[in-house]
Amino acid sequence: MTQSQSPQPDAAPGPEARLSQLEEQVSTLAEAVRALAHGLESIPSQDNPPEEVARGARLAHELLLSQGL
Repeated sequence: MTQSQSPQPDAAPGPEARLSQLEEQVSTLAEAVRALAHGLESIPSQDNPPEEVARGARLAHELLLSQGL
């Protein structure tokens, strides 16, 4: 009796799984960039408030950490 072998758990993911993971990572990176940009937005003639910059950087860092990047 011959049984079909199932893929090994340590086998590399297929192209669709890799593409899905890449799309999630790009989306997370885009969110992190938006958070950083928001923290740095201000009128060019005015300085950025340090708390806004820090908040944007912290949010971007948390987004990246949450996705393992």
